[in-house]
Amino acid sequence: MDQEEKIIKVIEQALPAVVSITASKNVELVEEDLMKMGMDPRVFGERLFGEADDKGNVSVSGGSGFVVDPSGIVLTNKHVIQDKEASYKAVIGQNKYDVEIIGQDPLSDIAILRIIEPPKNLSAIKLGTSKNLQLGTCVIAIGNALGEFQNSVSTGIISGLSRFLSAITDMEGHQQRLRGLIQTDAAINPGNSGGPLINLSGEAIGINAAIVFGAQNIGFAIPINRAKRDLEEIKKHGHIRSPFLGIRYVLLNKNVGRHFKIPVDHGALVVREGLPGDHAVLPGSSAYAAGVREHDIIIAANGKTITEKETLDDVLDSCSVGDTLKLTILRQGKEVDVSVLLEDRAKFA
Repeated sequence: MDQEEKIIKVIEQALPAVVSITASKNVELVEEDLMKMGMDPRVFGERLFGEADDKGNVSVSGGSGFVVDPSGIVLTNKHVIQDKEASYKAVIGQNKYDVEIIGQDPLSDIAILRIIEPPKNLSAIKLGTSKNLQLGTCVIAIGNALGEFQNSVSTGIISGLSRFLSAITDMEGHQQRLRGLIQTDAAINPGNSGGPLINLSGEAIGINAAIVFGAQNIGFAIPINRAKRDLEEIKKHGHIRSPFLGIRYVLLNKNVGRHFKIPVDHGALVVREGLPGDHAVLPGSSAYAAGVREHDIIIAANGKTITEKETLDDVLDSCSVGDTLKLTILRQGKEVDVSVLLEDRAKFA
């Protein structure tokens, strides 16, 4: 079988398992959101979201996802379903199905949904592995491009590995740091988020997640092994477990260090955000029990120097609940070693 035939066969097998994720929201809540952003609902409301339906709801966003189990389990991006006031549906063909959110990974842009009443004989995409990927491997991206063009397909190669970037996740400009990403030149557009990145064996090796605006053919996908780990966590524990320290911190660099009059230009400064009732170290957390204090500077974790490129979250991402994290802290000019037993973030939700 030649390359073209392989691609056509893989697409035919995968398409029935790729879904569109639609979000709808009451028009009054949408108008409130627009006003918070300084936009006049009378000017921008209908232009951006169209007319409300007979229930007073408008469509506010669209993304993609893909079925990974015939029982109705769907993988997508966390930013696709991040609006807590919206309701979501999975669109398969011409039919819409209600979904429930059964898991969100706090460290990766991954969400797991379940179709509440899935259709019979639901197709699913087999999960491959994102381990030992090679540059130049042919891949296929499928998704709901621009929120309009359902099941759009593009092809390309893996053009980079272990990338990291800060991605804007909503209209208000909130960002999430994404690590270890697969870079591809297969075209990924807004709306493709949450769709599968597939190899020529028909296996999902990534979840399409982000693009670089203004660039040509630079897209990113989350490695599928992270999603496989999350799925296993849900099967075993009923939710996605993630290691939790219980601190708020600011990453230091030369400018931040100068602002806070600190003699170091790297590390994580433990500091509250200044909101009412806020804590730099959460009472009852593992960091609190280990004696971490506000204004401590964590300069290393498990022997890795903390910088803007190797953050504390990066180190935590390689840890599991129940691990002991060894911190090197700079406190009043002296280095102090602290061991922290990592607990499950869900305990503090």
